[in-house]
Amino acid sequence: MDEEISIEQIRHELTWKLRQKVLYPEKDVHDMSIEEDLDGIHFGAFKDGWLVGVISLFQKDGHFQFRKVAVDPVVQNMGIGSKLLDYVTVFALNEGGKRLWCNARLTAIPFYLKHGFTQTGKTFEKGCVDYETMEKYIA
Repeated sequence: MDEEISIEQIRHELTWKLRQKVLYPEKDVHDMSIEEDLDGIHFGAFKDGWLVGVISLFQKDGHFQFRKVAVDPVVQNMGIGSKLLDYVTVFALNEGGKRLWCNARLTAIPFYLKHGFTQTGKTFEKGCVDYETMEKYIA
């Protein structure tokens, strides 16, 4: 499968459709823009020329936060999310990153644990979704 998936840096607007479809199906695509998008680096996973996964990365003082990870339901459980996460981990490391972190939906915690992230115990609720901050030291 690896040879079928390519990851490229993309414009932030290209993340919106998958963000909406996967993370916020009750909202409009035009509501997917976040203020921080202009400060982020956005990556897309492509399979057979189609955008099937997205992730956004934000840097501050050697710490990289990734947000809005979304993989099209048609291709979920095929390793695309793992490939995106591995890609941004290497990217952050190459950029001098020391720590990679996210606010994980509680349902995604097992996925991040499998990839070496640890739970911080910092939990919160936003928009009727429960989250926990997870982190991984990479340097």
